Amino acid sequence: MVRKLLRVMGRQIEGLHDAAYLLAFFAIVSHLLAVVRDRLFAHYFGASQALDIYYAAFKIPDFIFVAVASTVSFFVLIPFLHAHLERGTAREFLNSVFTAFFGIITLLAIGAYITMPFWLEILFEPLMQTADGPLLVKMSRIMLLSPIILGISNIYLSITQTEKRFFVYALSPVLYNLGIILGILFLYPVFGITGLAYGVIFGALLHMAIQLPVISQAGLVPRFIGRVHWPTVRAVVATSLPRTLALTVSHAALLILVALAAQSDEGSVAIFTFAHNLQSVPLSIIGISYSVAAFPTLAAYFTGGEQDKFNRSMMAAVRHILFWSFPALVLFIVLRAQIVRTVLGTGEFTWADTRLTAAVVALFVVSLAAQGITMLFIRGYYAAGKTLKPLVISTIGAVVTVIFGYIGLDVFAGNETFAYFVEDMLRIANIPGTEIVMLAAAYTLGMIASALIFWYVYRIDFGGTFPKRLYRTMTQSASASILAGVATYGMLQVLDDIFDLGTLIGVFSQGLFAGLVGIFVGIVLLYLMDNEELAEVWTTLHHKLWKADPVRVE
Repeated sequence: MVRKLLRVMGRQIEGLHDAAYLLAFFAIVSHLLAVVRDRLFAHYFGASQALDIYYAAFKIPDFIFVAVASTVSFFVLIPFLHAHLERGTAREFLNSVFTAFFGIITLLAIGAYITMPFWLEILFEPLMQTADGPLLVKMSRIMLLSPIILGISNIYLSITQTEKRFFVYALSPVLYNLGIILGILFLYPVFGITGLAYGVIFGALLHMAIQLPVISQAGLVPRFIGRVHWPTVRAVVATSLPRTLALTVSHAALLILVALAAQSDEGSVAIFTFAHNLQSVPLSIIGISYSVAAFPTLAAYFTGGEQDKFNRSMMAAVRHILFWSFPALVLFIVLRAQIVRTVLGTGEFTWADTRLTAAVVALFVVSLAAQGITMLFIRGYYAAGKTLKPLVISTIGAVVTVIFGYIGLDVFAGNETFAYFVEDMLRIANIPGTEIVMLAAAYTLGMIASALIFWYVYRIDFGGTFPKRLYRTMTQSASASILAGVATYGMLQVLDDIFDLGTLIGVFSQGLFAGLVGIFVGIVLLYLMDNEELAEVWTTLHHKLWKADPVRVE
């Protein structure tokens, strides 16, 4: 049995279709496990200080991973590895990168371990002043193993992808989430809240260990060496630096928002994190999918000197991101309570927690289209070999986010009329900690600012115009989405007396059937408006999507 499993895991997948379907399947499984993970957190802890401690403990190790481990991501290493395999120097290349990375990130982790109380006091002073302050320090120190293990796993991933062992590559994030879930179920009862940190490390070890048989079979297990070839390491760092800095800046802005949330009522960090995780689902389906799918085509057109086709491809991707983002935005806002209650409404997660999380989700998804367009423009610039401007614009967006975060909290605290208006509009009056909605609003404003700047700069750099088709897509999709939202809201009122909203199945059924009615209304309206994107979707499905050549996942 074990041998059969190892043979399946180590099987080389040559077919593009097979690889794409395998990756898609495990991506869905990973998302489902992430939902299970968050539901377990909500069930056991609710929006509590214990969960605030857990999420806060994650932040500094996570920041180290983004700032350092992303320099050796498989996205960066695979082209280098291909080149060194052709020259027969792959082992020397991997040994140098592995040794240099491990040495640097270990030194940073040791430094962070020693200075952890200092940094946590700066970022999460209210949590540090509680009786759980020492626990926050302990958990953060445990989690410092995570960026080291996942960084090594990133190097391994570059080998498994190069060897076309996509089963192992696709299974890694699934096992990571599974490790966290097992930590909740089995380590938490034994070790208390500290068991959650051990679960993270266990998940990271699974993420790394699943790849060892494959890279061992390939004879490419990286080893420590006494003499690193630093020109090779510098070449990798130089290639990854702009992308790494852009990720670091964006992550720093989100870290500051979480730190501001920690200054609010108990459970605010948990609610903010839950809401951000939920809005990431439609973002990954729409924005990430289109930006990743467009990347190889954009790169081919630009390197081939076909500027007009490059622009047309960019605008086509923008059109479809807008086409899908508007209905997703409206449905998420209208069904926000049903979505949050279905995913998180269990155990210690109260109705007040649901209402506040739903309000934060609603403000996050307002920026859904902006986030997707920003991702697309970043990849468009990368396809053109221009890496500096995405860094600059990402920095501006991060600064805008942080500034509006501070201003929003100040205005909310100092203007009762404004605070009452916001609470009444989002239906969160008389709930503690409502000021965190201003942090979600700041995030949304920062993303919208980034998207607008990207659009303006893109037109200067690439000569892009605002095509009439794009304007038509925006107006048709927005109007159909609004009417679909009205239909969904009306159906919610009708179903309110039919289903028992005191049960999970009742809440889920109400949201499901109301959403299906809204989707049907939206499709009919788009059909009556002779919408081009709807026709393109039908054409794609009619010609059997599963027979088309899929774009390899980035």
